[in-house]
Amino acid sequence: MTDTSLKIEATSRSPEVNLDAANGTLSMSGESYPEDASAFFGPVFQAVAEHVAASEGQALTVDMRFIYFNSSSAKAIMNLFQMLEEAAEDGKTITINWYFDPEDDMMEEMGEDFAEDFEHATFNLKPETEDA
Repeated sequence: MTDTSLKIEATSRSPEVNLDAANGTLSMSGESYPEDASAFFGPVFQAVAEHVAASEGQALTVDMRFIYFNSSSAKAIMNLFQMLEEAAEDGKTITINWYFDPEDDMMEEMGEDFAEDFEHATFNLKPETEDA
């Protein structure tokens, strides 16, 4: 299996991204309003696509923890989720955990909106408290 791991440090405008191929996990957290969303998310899409293609029988768990994202990031996240849903439709085990602050109605609603698009992958809405 090829190593398709990817680590991108968070900046003030872009989220931390960590694809750990060995453990079958992808996490994204922070704020996302990069100047060029397609340039930021392009390497993420490529690494995830390569990982899904190379991971025979390995499940992928995706943990999303966003404080804020803009509309171009929302479109990129939707594209990522679409890729993962297609992988699940092809028989891959994909679990997406959408973490949100229970007081952040907008992030909860975004998670609910994203969840509607899934039939094959598992999508979990997970309210997070400070002591968790």
